[in-house]
Amino acid sequence: MLPATTATVAPSYASRREIFGWAMFDFANQAYTLLIITVVFGELFTTVIVGDRGDGFRLANFLWSLALAISYLMVVLTAPLCGAVMDYRAEKKRFLLISYLATVATTAMLYFVEPGFIVVGLLLIVLSNYAYSMGESFIAAFLPELGPPDALGKISGFGWALGYIGGLFAAGFTLVVLGEATLDNFERIRWVGPFAAGFFLLAAIPTFLWLKERGVPQPSGVAYRRIAQQRVLATLHELRYFKDLSVFLVSLLFSMAGVYIIIAFAFIYGAQVIGWDESVRNIMFIIVQVTAAAGALGFGFIQDKLGAKRTYLMTLALWITAIVAIWATPELTTWVNSRFGWQWQSQYVFLVVGCLAGLSLGSSQSASRALVGLFSPLAKSAEFFGFWGLANKLAGVLGIVMLGVLQTLIGLQASILLCVGLFIVAMLICAGVNERRGREAAVAWKSEEQSR
Repeated sequence: MLPATTATVAPSYASRREIFGWAMFDFANQAYTLLIITVVFGELFTTVIVGDRGDGFRLANFLWSLALAISYLMVVLTAPLCGAVMDYRAEKKRFLLISYLATVATTAMLYFVEPGFIVVGLLLIVLSNYAYSMGESFIAAFLPELGPPDALGKISGFGWALGYIGGLFAAGFTLVVLGEATLDNFERIRWVGPFAAGFFLLAAIPTFLWLKERGVPQPSGVAYRRIAQQRVLATLHELRYFKDLSVFLVSLLFSMAGVYIIIAFAFIYGAQVIGWDESVRNIMFIIVQVTAAAGALGFGFIQDKLGAKRTYLMTLALWITAIVAIWATPELTTWVNSRFGWQWQSQYVFLVVGCLAGLSLGSSQSASRALVGLFSPLAKSAEFFGFWGLANKLAGVLGIVMLGVLQTLIGLQASILLCVGLFIVAMLICAGVNERRGREAAVAWKSEEQSR
């Protein structure tokens, strides 16, 4: 049997420089998620690398979804195991470095994916998105060590806000300098992979210079595989002591399924349902990044005043309002024009709705990460954030699949209301979470071995 992990006591606050270094990882990795997954390479892969094979891009869209689903499932299977090893051996920073370098290398290699290189493109997306997603969990595991519980909200919010600012810089440069994701522009736009990799490589350097490893490694010749298996099994057994964390992770599964739907389909919705111009699309991108940063930062301070659970529920209520507004934009525009004799276009009303969606996006992601931090003992933070990563990525798979099937039956506009149902379910489940009890359990926790 493995000995219990011991961790040093974290200071009331990490230094400002260390918190900034931690947050810079959020700043840096947004170059990957926006340029590769959301804005540029996804479109390049579907329209140019695979292309329309007489099926209206159905094969291309399916392959893109398949690559993301495989990478997320790999996270589901491995994130808790890696977290267990990181806690036991006090190697969070080492694992973070490995995921960071793997993301940089595989993203840079996307340069070599040319039209028709479908298998190579699929493989690199699976590997790069897996490494990036694992890094999300690894960096989040440091959060409980950066400050006392009543400061985690604003620290988490600062990280998310800085991340959206990083995404704005990275994507703004790419859209201006590299141009559109078209076959005619392929020789320029293929540099999106190396650019995203270089941005991530350089911007994350402060993280590895200033972020500290506070855990104390356990001396042992036990193989990593055995450490991972035994500690994860022990944690699953000990989860009965962490009822509130367990219930919250189920709530998170539903809420993040809705969030992933919006991330994956919001710009598709704008093109297919709203029918926006390219200039309006670019404005929407800027609006979402700015408002998401404001939401993450603002609600971080609100959380430290009102409590994490209450703030999380507020962000879900904000999401429900945003989804209803997205669904009703065409009809709302028609009604306003008829009622007041105006000549507004739906795409401009949709920009206003985008502000609400951006606030919801940044605030909900920050609040959920901070709440997991509050419920996590320092000695098991990496492991618990591994479960956080598991819930997030499983939510991504479920949400995208559900909407994909539903929109084939009733259309995209009506299907978007699925998110309302997901957020309501998340709120109902979260009603069973007792924040004080969850925080006390994290502080008082001792493993069964320590109690003997």
